[in-house]
Amino acid sequence: MSGQGGQDAKFFQRGKIQEFRAELEAAETKDKKFTKRKTVLKKIVANITMGNDMSPLFTDVVQSLGSPLLEIKKMVYLFLVCYGRQKADQLHLVIPSFLQDCNDRNPLVRALAIRTMSYIPTPIVIEALTEQLRHCLKDRDPYVRKTAAICVAKLYAADPRKAERGGFVEMLRDLLLDANATVVANAVAALSEIGDRQDGVIFKLNLTVANKLLTALGESSEWGTIYILDSLLRYVPEHHSDAEIIAERVIVQLNHANSAVVLTAIKVLLYLMNYMENRKLMEYICKKMGPPLVTLLSSGPEVQYVALRNILLIIQRRPAVLKNDVKVFFCKYNDPIYVKLAKLEIMYRLAREENAREVLAELQEYASEVDIDFTRKAVRSIGRLAIKVQPAADACIQALLDLIETKVTYVVQEAVIVIKDVFRRYPGKYEGIIPTLCQNLDLLDEPESKAAMIWIVGQFANRIDNADELMDDLTYTFLEEPTEVQLALLTAAVKLFIYKPHSDTTKALVHKVLKWATEEVDNPDLRDRGFMYWRMLAINPTVAGEIVLAEKPAITTDADRMDRGALDQLLLHTGTLGSIYHKNPETFIRNATGKALTDSPALNPLSRQVLVPIARTNLPPTTINVPGPGPPEPSKSTPATGDLLQADSAPAAPATNGSTPETAQDGATADLMATRSSQESPEDAEDDDEVVPQAPAADPYAALDTAFGGYLADEPRPQDKGLLGMI
Repeated sequence: MSGQGGQDAKFFQRGKIQEFRAELEAAETKDKKFTKRKTVLKKIVANITMGNDMSPLFTDVVQSLGSPLLEIKKMVYLFLVCYGRQKADQLHLVIPSFLQDCNDRNPLVRALAIRTMSYIPTPIVIEALTEQLRHCLKDRDPYVRKTAAICVAKLYAADPRKAERGGFVEMLRDLLLDANATVVANAVAALSEIGDRQDGVIFKLNLTVANKLLTALGESSEWGTIYILDSLLRYVPEHHSDAEIIAERVIVQLNHANSAVVLTAIKVLLYLMNYMENRKLMEYICKKMGPPLVTLLSSGPEVQYVALRNILLIIQRRPAVLKNDVKVFFCKYNDPIYVKLAKLEIMYRLAREENAREVLAELQEYASEVDIDFTRKAVRSIGRLAIKVQPAADACIQALLDLIETKVTYVVQEAVIVIKDVFRRYPGKYEGIIPTLCQNLDLLDEPESKAAMIWIVGQFANRIDNADELMDDLTYTFLEEPTEVQLALLTAAVKLFIYKPHSDTTKALVHKVLKWATEEVDNPDLRDRGFMYWRMLAINPTVAGEIVLAEKPAITTDADRMDRGALDQLLLHTGTLGSIYHKNPETFIRNATGKALTDSPALNPLSRQVLVPIARTNLPPTTINVPGPGPPEPSKSTPATGDLLQADSAPAAPATNGSTPETAQDGATADLMATRSSQESPEDAEDDDEVVPQAPAADPYAALDTAFGGYLADEPRPQDKGLLGMI
């Protein structure tokens, strides 16, 4: 292979159009083995690869389509893929060759022709492609069928209505039952791509088809396995037993060598666990998911990072998966910084009373690392560990005090920030360390750490003897400080005054700070808070003290947890970019379709309570008139539109012999796909069809009677009622 690559390297030289045209003309004579033609076409393809424009050679290159050599056909078709759209007016020259190759004896040629045509979405090519694609989907060779399946998705992207009217989506559905696993995988991939379009059909599976797809997993390639597993998210179990049966068949894929297959299998299992009630089986699945995830951490740093970001989501939803494997996430000396930070977050998530001592010892080592960002996160994690695991709080506080003794600026600042939260978590327990913090006041130069220390001084001013002196020093640069620090100084000065109302120094200090906040600061939040404090102190200082020094709720770790509904939604994107960004794909990918759990009788009650509704993004088929502030226009009946909607929502075939529509459908294809207009739930349909009663035409300003309180003089009124219809 390397020898062939070395021989082809000589073709990557810039050439001139005239030279290539002359070589193509010379190759037409005395070239029985097509050696010359093959050589010049390789030069042209190499120049295309280098970014040179070879489109002027269109008519010369397409003449080589008649060559019987497959290698030459591949290069010519590659040329057509690159320049077919630019030369749409000359495509009629190659249509006969396309049609001839689509009926060639060689299945490779047939597949190559149909694939190339699908890459050129121009009207003339699509028209020629339609009939040939229909034959290729029923071709006797599986290679042609699997290529044609992907071509249907490309045809749908180019002209959705033609693909639907031609029955190609139904033919794709039939390919799901093909005997060849590769054909099945490609049909699933094509239907998934079509189903993800906002204007496409809804791709759903029933139990029978899902079981047939699982049967094809054993013979599928890695990519085919991923597509088939991913399609199982489109199956909504109606019974707990259905989800459990499919999960037992998917568990085998956790032993796959490919990391993408493993993550996709985990995604399917996490999805199906929402529809199970067998606790033992769910615990068994969690136990089986742990080792494959740990194995992913032995891969390269890029795969490790993807695995870590997915693990961070998984352990929030299913903590039992890795509850005993916290040591696996201890950082190595040669880990990249992004891997270390991801491991640090997971260590904190997995920390509990049993392993808190080990985690704390590891975090203390990280706090002396060279990397500043990593050290900051490690120090902050020690404080978060104290808040999360109460029995380990004493050891964590001692560790933070040891770090403060190092006098390293950024370490001290992070320690002060987290100690403020520890004070909130355990009121009245650790205030004895306040003098140590005050001794390091000069090391604080960042807004967050300064604001934290100011909060501590103000909150515990009654326990700090020289609190007024400290506050006087801190307020010296009030006007130059960031808003975050100014807000903290303002509140702390008011607290100090409430604690020591008879001190002249305190009175002067609070008066000075309030005057600055209300007269010399432009920030509206700071100015409004200053006015609020000033008025409260002027009217009733006792009430002001009760408000400012009110008992604060203790800090908990609940804020670290992601919302359950959002977490369930994100886990449907395990192994994708969404799981790395921790955002739903529709928030950063244009035209992406959102995913969410679907309600069914088997769905767990807790999951049902936090279901995230997916908004309908497709536009309504008719024009919507929004009534303005004038007389309502008489509604006009639209029988044509009504007939259209009725035709779209009508069943494909009436049930016969008294059977219901569900029993009349084929079990292998029931609920497999439907147009968006026919698959809305009854509740949605009622909402769409419900007519909101309009208020009778009246003064459009009548609703403003009470909008302005007592300012009747400024109440807006129209001068001429007859002009309302013109507004």
